[in-house]
Amino acid sequence: MSESNFQVPNPLVGAADDALPEIELADEDIIDAMRHIAGYIDISTEDFRSIYHLAHHHAVDRVFSDVRAEALMLTGFEPLGPDMRMDEAARKLVAQGLKGLPVVDSDGRLCGMLTETDFVRRLQANSFLELMLRLVESGAALATRCHETHVREVMTQNPVSVDRQAGFREITAAFHRHKGRSMPVVEADGTVCGLLLHRKFISACHLESLP
Repeated sequence: MSESNFQVPNPLVGAADDALPEIELADEDIIDAMRHIAGYIDISTEDFRSIYHLAHHHAVDRVFSDVRAEALMLTGFEPLGPDMRMDEAARKLVAQGLKGLPVVDSDGRLCGMLTETDFVRRLQANSFLELMLRLVESGAALATRCHETHVREVMTQNPVSVDRQAGFREITAAFHRHKGRSMPVVEADGTVCGLLLHRKFISACHLESLP
């Protein structure tokens, strides 16, 4: 497997310690800020707010203009097949050190996503700790269930994915919809070409310290 070393120049270097993502300004905030500006500014609070949001939008596009899914994605991993059994899929996840893998059809096109959470849900446990206890109490039964169940029965169908040319805003929006630790990256024809890890995206864009 190959993991990209792409990094965006840190937009917070040299910034104030209270640097924050864009927030909605109240009229009181705007009026107070205008009072601290030397001289007279003939501008309404609504116009001030519009300028602020537009400036923030342009700043984000400028700072993260080089961010593309293809520059961040993990490649060289082995995806899963829909007819693969759960125990075999688990071995592939563990062997590759991943918590989720895309499921592809015979043409390599995305048809699902399988994660550790899907395993826990399928084995009717509410947490990994509960699953461990069940393994101790009835390991043979769980092993049989894993061997008899196919990936297609457990996987998330129609998973959220991004195009390899997806930029910062598209990736961020996709992760907001997906809420997972990883997300498939696909070509225009739906063929899987990579896996985007949430932690890699956060790290590469220096977003760890932001709320």
